[in-house]
Amino acid sequence: MLGAFFLSLAQLGDPAFRRVLIRSLALTLAIFALAGIGLWWGIRAVLHGWLGDQAGNWSAALVVLVEVVTLWLAFRAVAVAVVGLFADAIVAAVEARHYPQALAEARPVPLARGVAMGLGSAARVLAINLILLPAYIGLLVTGVGTAVAFLLVNGWLLARDLGDMVAARHMDRAAMRRWRKATGPGRFLLGLAAAALFVVPGLNLLAPILGASMATHFFHRRRQA
Repeated sequence: MLGAFFLSLAQLGDPAFRRVLIRSLALTLAIFALAGIGLWWGIRAVLHGWLGDQAGNWSAALVVLVEVVTLWLAFRAVAVAVVGLFADAIVAAVEARHYPQALAEARPVPLARGVAMGLGSAARVLAINLILLPAYIGLLVTGVGTAVAFLLVNGWLLARDLGDMVAARHMDRAAMRRWRKATGPGRFLLGLAAAALFVVPGLNLLAPILGASMATHFFHRRRQA
């Protein structure tokens, strides 16, 4: 996994990587900006019914609080879902440099399927992390329990999401299901590595792209083994 990380890091200068990074960051920021505006007006409207003219001060504080919690819970989900829209370009760039035979045999993922995979990924992440939110809060007293639990849960989720980005280019759905079962432990390590990148300032912005690239190396090295 360490080798896949350094190979992915070395390819960050690839024009395909830069294009996906710029597009995905712009779209992710736009989504959060629109969500912030929506939260502002939504919370303000609700509080105005309760507090009248005093709603403005409370709505500002609540929006900041909700945005921080939302960013913590949703950034990974939104970032991976957005990168999923452009993941084919990342995977193709890695295959072109390191696995040219696989590139020749690959079938580009249709946009509709990429969107469906991205939305499915985001829905799973948000639903499972919201369900586990009370546990995360309860583990705060341990000092490290929340971080460990969040890392394990999201590593498990990323194991599927990143693997599917690559496998979808080379397998039908039935073959993908068999591949998931056969590669569970290895993919979990991949997911943990990618989840760890999301908690490192600076690298968290690159984590979806690095994760997709690492998943490409993982997929093809396992097939060649």
